[in-house]
Amino acid sequence: MDTQQALTERRTATAGLRAARTLVGAYLAVSALAVAALVALHDHPSLVNSASWVRASIVLVTAVLMFLFARGAVRGSRRAWLRLRIASAVMLVAIAVIVSLPGFLPAWLRIEQGLCGLLLLAVVVLVNRRAVRTGFAAS
Repeated sequence: MDTQQALTERRTATAGLRAARTLVGAYLAVSALAVAALVALHDHPSLVNSASWVRASIVLVTAVLMFLFARGAVRGSRRAWLRLRIASAVMLVAIAVIVSLPGFLPAWLRIEQGLCGLLLLAVVVLVNRRAVRTGFAAS
């Protein structure tokens, strides 16, 4: 690989990681809004159940961690990138399972989880691109 091609791949990888960081930031914001909505709706048992609190809390904590991982990956940390790859894939699968369980979560929270799943799907695609993997393989 020549120098120009290597530089192009590195720029592509960096752009992908920055986009992933932005998406994880959106995932964090949506997760925080869901917890805020739970607080606001806590007196409405048809809209908030105990599973909602547990699920939203777990998602918020993982969103914070993933944002830290994404920030580290953009800065060039291979370890942060690996953690982001694993966490985003695991959470994507968990969200797919949770959303598919009928009656487990209120409809509004299932929609929120679906949105989170779409954001994480894009993150998984971005952080697993060849240019990104190649950039961290040498690290």
